[in-house]
Amino acid sequence: MTLGADAAAAQVSVATASRALSGRGDLSATTRRRVLAVARTLGYTRDPAVGGRPPGSARLIDLVLGWYHNAYSDEVTAGARSAAAAAGYDLVLTEERDTPDDDWPMRIRRRGSAGVVLGLISPTASQLAALDDAAIPVVLMDPQAETSRGLTSVRSTDHEGGVAAAMHLTARGATRFAIMLGSPPYRYGRARNAGFREGLRLARPGAELVALQADWGAAAAREAAVPLLRGLGEGERLGVFACSDEMAAGVYAAAIATGRRIPDDVLVVGFDDLRGARWLTPPLTTVRQPIREMAAAAVTALADAAAGAALPPSPIVLPTTLIERGST
Repeated sequence: MTLGADAAAAQVSVATASRALSGRGDLSATTRRRVLAVARTLGYTRDPAVGGRPPGSARLIDLVLGWYHNAYSDEVTAGARSAAAAAGYDLVLTEERDTPDDDWPMRIRRRGSAGVVLGLISPTASQLAALDDAAIPVVLMDPQAETSRGLTSVRSTDHEGGVAAAMHLTARGATRFAIMLGSPPYRYGRARNAGFREGLRLARPGAELVALQADWGAAAAREAAVPLLRGLGEGERLGVFACSDEMAAGVYAAAIATGRRIPDDVLVVGFDDLRGARWLTPPLTTVRQPIREMAAAAVTALADAAAGAALPPSPIVLPTTLIERGST
C-alpha cells in the first residue's frame, strides 16, 4: 500500500497525508485522525527512512512535566528513570511549555515512544488526541483534575493523609486549628482538605478551624499566616496543616515574623515529604507522599502495556504515611 493510496482514501493531498503520518505540520485533529484511521485500515505503515516512526518502535518512555529542577520533579525523575531502566527502556525528559506553538505530542510521535507519563499538568483534548491517534498510551501522574478522560492515573491517598494530619495535631495538644489551602484548588488539594476536616470532626467535634489560602508557594503562605499567628492568645497552641511542604515553610516564616515558636505555640504538619522538609528548623512533620514509587508505577504500567498487558482501568493508588518530626 502506498502513501498516495492512503491520501486518496482519506481525501487529502499526499503532502497532508505525509505530515499526518509523520506527526508534523499544523493539521486539525479531525484530519490527522482520519488519515491515521485510513492508514490502519489499509495496512499502510510509514517507512522510518522517509520520516516518522511507527509508535513504540523505539524503546523510549517520555516523562512530560511542566517544570524540572525542583525537589518534586527530581523525585519523579528518579523514580521514573529507575523503573524505565529496569524494564529496558530509556527515559526522555520533555518539558511542557505554556505557549501556543508547543508541539510536545508531535515530538513524542516522531520519536516513536512506547508511552507517556504526564505529571502535574492538564493536557488538552487535542494533545491527547494526537497521542491517541498514534496509539501511544498515556498515564497521568497525580492528575490535577478529577476527570481524566478515561486515562489511567497514579495517585496517593490524599484524603487519608489529611485525616492522619488532623488526628496527629489533636493528639499533640493543639487548641485551635488552621488549614493552609493551595490555589488553584487542584484535585489533590481538595482531597487533603476534605480529609483534614473529616479527621478533625472525628477527633475534636466542634473545634475551631480557620481556612487560609495561598498559591502553593512559601511567600504567599507566609503572608496568609501572619495575621492569624499574630492574633494567638496567651496559652493557645495553633495546629496548622499545610497542603504542601512549601506552604508549610511559609508558616515557619510567619512564625519567625510574629515571634511564635514551633512547636510550643504553633504545631505544623506539611504534605509531600520532599527533601527540604527535614532541613527546616525544627524538622517538619509531614505526610509522606511516595512520589518516586508513584512515578515508577506509572512507567511500569506503560512498559507492561507495551508488552501486551492492558492499562489498569481504575487509578493506581499508593498509601501516604505521616512522618513525625520536631514541628509537632
